[in-house]
Amino acid sequence: MADNTLDVAAIKNGTNNPDDSRVIDPKPDKSIFVRVKTTLPKRPFPLNAERKAVYTERLIIRPLSKTDLPALHELRTQPEVMVWTYLGVVDKDIGETWQRLERFVEGNERENYNCAICLREEGGKMIGIGGFHDAMWSFGWPEIGYMFRREYWGRGFGKEFMRGWEGIWGGLERGVVELMVDPRSVVVVEGEGERGVVEEVVIAVTAEGNKASQRILEGSGFERFLTWEEEDGGGRGLVRLPTYRFVVGKGGR
Repeated sequence: MADNTLDVAAIKNGTNNPDDSRVIDPKPDKSIFVRVKTTLPKRPFPLNAERKAVYTERLIIRPLSKTDLPALHELRTQPEVMVWTYLGVVDKDIGETWQRLERFVEGNERENYNCAICLREEGGKMIGIGGFHDAMWSFGWPEIGYMFRREYWGRGFGKEFMRGWEGIWGGLERGVVELMVDPRSVVVVEGEGERGVVEEVVIAVTAEGNKASQRILEGSGFERFLTWEEEDGGGRGLVRLPTYRFVVGKGGR
């Protein structure tokens, strides 16, 4: 595909053994990305002050604020939480946590849609953070991530957040765009493959050992389509990364 146009016949939709994380696929390589037509939320995104909170059965999913700094620091200093992040270590001080939060507040939020995850009870206590948080897309598509305080693991809050966030993301105003994406991530719109029109996708990348996160994704309509390896940012060597996609507007594939 020297011209980087979509070749439907050449698309490999995931591994031959998508349920076997022992199968290692090549890592994303932008030199083989293909050009597709799809939809994405219009950017820049609204300011946090213009975004509305979403209420689920037990959660409030709301815009982040600089007043969330102490709660975010508590979250990011839990080793059990941070071990699953790229760096794999806790923040060394509150200044480092502010460097993370600053990207999502104070007018810097126009290129992301990250949210505070709070309880409807306990005075609206912040128990996590999640959403679209990074403009460096491994596969060419928006990527979602989330973290929860360890005290609230195993209680279904992850899936509840995902249902709320999928509604938020799906409800944003959209436009038609052309993207360069990994051909393995592509889900072709029926009857539109020759024109290069594909479904809008959200990607989630997990670590092999993070089975809880994988269960959240699989219970939220995400489909694992490959597993690849990358050097861990914390110097822990190669990490296997089961990777999922979600077809926006269709509740998954």
